[in-house]
Parts: sequence; C-alpha cells; structure tokens
Amino acid sequence: MWTEPGNHHNMLSTRRAFLNDSCCGFGSLALASLLSEDLAQAEGQVRAPHATAKAKSVIFLFMAGGPSHLETFDPKPLLNELDGQKRPAEFGEAKYQQITGDARLLGSKRSFRKCGESGIEVSDLFPHLSQCIDDIAVVRSCHGDMVVHSAAQYELFSGRVFPGFPSMGSWVLYGLGNESNSLPGYVVLPDPLGALEAGQPMYMHGFLPAGYQPTMFRPGSRPVLNLDLPAGVDPAQRRQTAKLIRDLNEATLTPGDRELEARISAYELAFRMQTAAPEVLDLSQETQETLELYGVGTAPTDDYGRRCLLARKLVEQGVRFVCVVSGGGPGDMQWDAHSDIEENHLRKAGETDRPVAALLTDLKQRGLLDSTLVLWGGEFGRSPEAQGGKGRDHHNLGFTMWLAGGGIRGGQTIGATDAIGLRAVEKPYHLRDIHTTILHQLGLDQHRLTYPHLGRNERLTFVEGTLIEEAV
Repeated sequence: MWTEPGNHHNMLSTRRAFLNDSCCGFGSLALASLLSEDLAQAEGQVRAPHATAKAKSVIFLFMAGGPSHLETFDPKPLLNELDGQKRPAEFGEAKYQQITGDARLLGSKRSFRKCGESGIEVSDLFPHLSQCIDDIAVVRSCHGDMVVHSAAQYELFSGRVFPGFPSMGSWVLYGLGNESNSLPGYVVLPDPLGALEAGQPMYMHGFLPAGYQPTMFRPGSRPVLNLDLPAGVDPAQRRQTAKLIRDLNEATLTPGDRELEARISAYELAFRMQTAAPEVLDLSQETQETLELYGVGTAPTDDYGRRCLLARKLVEQGVRFVCVVSGGGPGDMQWDAHSDIEENHLRKAGETDRPVAALLTDLKQRGLLDSTLVLWGGEFGRSPEAQGGKGRDHHNLGFTMWLAGGGIRGGQTIGATDAIGLRAVEKPYHLRDIHTTILHQLGLDQHRLTYPHLGRNERLTFVEGTLIEEAV
C-alpha cells in the first residue's frame, strides 16, 4: 500500500485502516474481538498480586435475568403460609418494576431438603448441584441498588449503574496480567439465544486500555472462527506473513501509540492461537465420561454443558476470567420469570444444574478448584409478591448468590433475608462486597487496584467494599 513519501501522518492512518480492514487476509483470522486483546501482554506479562492469593482465576456463572432466591437456595415457610394474602405491614415497603399495590404474596411450589454434611437446604431444582453443596458458600443476603435489568447488570459487572466503567473481568486482567501466552485473558461465553438488556458494554473494559477488554466467543460448536490454516499454507509460511506485517507496522509506529501496539501484538496472539486454541476448543478430545458428566450431547444440557466444559479448559490453560452466561434474548428466555415462575425456573435449572455441578466436580477432580473461584448468580432476585398470578417481578432488596473454590470456605450459608424473602436483614452484602471478596481471593487490594481517569483514581468497588469474611 503506497503513501506519499514524507507524509507520516497519512502513512499511520493508512496503516490503521489496513489493520482494521477485515478483508486483509490475516486480519480475518485474528478475530475482530481479539485485535486489542493482547495489550495486557504488551504492557507486561503476569503481574504479582498485592498479597498472597488463594485463587488465580475466576469463572462467573451468570444467571441472566434474575433467578429467584425463593425457589433456589432460600426457603421461606411463612411465605407459603401467607400465599394469596397481602404482605403484612411489618415487612415494610418495596419498589418493584411492574407489580402494583394490590399484589398478593406467592408461595413457592418447590421442595427443599438438607444436603451434604453441612445440611444446607437446597431446592429440588438442583438435584446435581445439591451434591456439591459442601464446597459452596451460599450468600443469602445480597442486595443491589437497581431494579431494572440494564442498570442492575452494569452494577453487577462494574459496580456502577450505567455503562462506561470497566467490568470485574477487565479489572482482574488489569491487576494480574494474562497468564496464557496463546489465549486471551478474559473470555465471555454468551448464550446463543441473544443479547441481554445491558448488551456488550456490561462486559467491557471501559476506560482501561484496550488490551483488557473481553474476547467474546461465539455461541455454538465453533466459538472461534478462522483458526485453521488456509489450504496450502503451513505454519512457517504463516509465521513469515505475521513477521512481515509486524515489521511494516513497527517501522511506522509512533512511540506511545498503545492502540496500535495492541493491534500489532494481537496478530502475534492470533498466530499463537492457531497452534493452541484448536486443541483447547475441541471438545471431541474429552473422554466420554467427561462429556456425559457435563450433559454434552443430551438435551437440555448440551449447550450450557459445552460452555461450562470450555470454561474449565480455558482456566486450565491460564485464562484469568471466564463468564458463562445462562439466558439470552427477551423476557423468559432468561431467568426473568414474570409470567410463570414454575415453567421458567424448571426450564432454566434443567439446562444448567447438571453442567454447573459437573464444572465444580471436574475442577475438584483435576485439582483446579483450589485455584479457581466460581461465582453463581444474577443481577437481582425475584419478588415475594406474585405478578400476573404465577410470575415474580424483579427484586433487588434481598437475593442469593454463591461462591465456591478459590479458598472459599464452603458448606455454609451466610446472612439471611426476612421471613418472606423481601429484604436482606442479617449480614447484608452489597454487590460491591462480592467484588471485594473476589479481588481479595486473587490477592488484589481494592484500594490499590486503581486506574487514573478524569482526575480520579477509579476502582472496581467505587466507594468502599466490605470483605465477606465468613466466606474466606
């Protein structure tokens, strides 16, 4: 590509255009989402944590839409007794998105039984996960600030209720660097049913440098395209192509141009992915026993089972943060059970229970659970009142999330909601406290993990997060 001699600015612009052009051959196999990913390595490989770390990677099992604590991990006998009645005044007021003032309480049809040596009560929605309960710390007293999906999803991921701030995955990658030389450090495995209310911005890197953004894998059996070498091209030839592109761009690189540096490095990552990623992404190399454990090849667990298994393979190769999304598209395609809590949660639990239990079991069998922190939950819970007779509305005042592995002390419940599950009343923990606990287990100090932005040293936990000391 020719440029006028001496016109350095024009040459740089043309070079950027070349790199951004998806038709330029090598760029197609770099993956659009990977073009900036490698800045973490360009800025300095693995970084030491602030303190001794109990975990080195995180898998977030994001139950998008808001799973009901009342049907899953927080049984409320009184709610069943009051089924069909108005909420007693002593429980106070609550703001909902759609429920009106004349709503009636809705009891749960699920049954709970004490599981494991710890005797934690788990819903019959989770027959497989109940067998792992002694490895799980169930936090029954979570709460957040927002009752609409988009704002609550932003807060869940970034600690802020609007877009533009880095997600926890980006902060983790920024704090620790990428341990893998041939895979991105932060991966999102979306649900094939479609996008969520907050969209891709909830996962993003915000004002952090481009290298800390997520790599969005594709749903389905081919999460990454164009990893195979073209017919008639061997690795040596591909290496020569990569070297030529790198040499051309380094010859015109302005010192300090971090975006272009990231793009140059991404071509190197793409080349390395052609050797490492195919094996990682190829589930056919797993044993039949492992595939059956995750429910791969069987409805309704095949899709989420594949993605949970892939999450295990990714952290096994050093990927720092993996988000595995359950739920996509509008309404009850997520855990957003406005119309029928029973139908929705039976369906979503049926898709995820076996794969999630398999993930914990598999990590433990391979000695990876000690170093992998697993987080389960959504952006909020569901209301004690009925919506439309059989559904539940959004509810942010008290709900359940759980943590396992990564040094978490399992086999316990932490905190509590009131007798009808309306409000967190015992040891309430905000979403920022979940963030603080994740950082702590990774050896990262919420006060030291900062980045200067618009005159302020920003951090994930915004004002101040409290460590969930019972869990650690």
